[in-house]
Amino acid sequence: MTFAHDTEVALRTAAALVNTAAGDDEDSLTTTDGLRDFYTEWGWTGRVTGDAQELDQVRALRPRLRAAWGAGSDEELAELVNTLLREGRALPQVVTHGDYGWHIHATPSDAPLAVRMQVEAAMALVDVVRADERSRLRTCAAEDCQNVLVDLSRNRSRRYCEGGCGNRLAAAAYRSRREG
Repeated sequence: MTFAHDTEVALRTAAALVNTAAGDDEDSLTTTDGLRDFYTEWGWTGRVTGDAQELDQVRALRPRLRAAWGAGSDEELAELVNTLLREGRALPQVVTHGDYGWHIHATPSDAPLAVRMQVEAAMALVDVVRADERSRLRTCAAEDCQNVLVDLSRNRSRRYCEGGCGNRLAAAAYRSRREG
């Protein structure tokens, strides 16, 4: 295991949030119901208002998190992480709840959802920087996809996002071989 469980979950959640903005016509986070579904699917806890302002704040976070995947150096990623932590007024605390066991929360549970998402992602990215694992933050290898992914495989072989690109390209290659 490269990272602690909570770091892996936070990285995967950040990637999923970034990927909700795959494109202007493919945005999958456009309603407060969609935000509540995302909140539930990814196991968030704490306050959620479910209003349009909260949705706007979470949507505004996506390009800031996408920048982590585009960081050209460890220093650039560290600068981004430090900004996210500073702006989120992170104050790490060890907590336990649910099935997670002991892990770190760096904001109070009543902080705005977008701030909790921001700081949670930043805390996970701290581990990426400290472990010199920036190469695990990737963009999908499919030419027509801009989704991001976190390669948590042992041999660093993951190339495609969770949007089905790997299966789609494998099926297309198979059809091409059958025709040729």
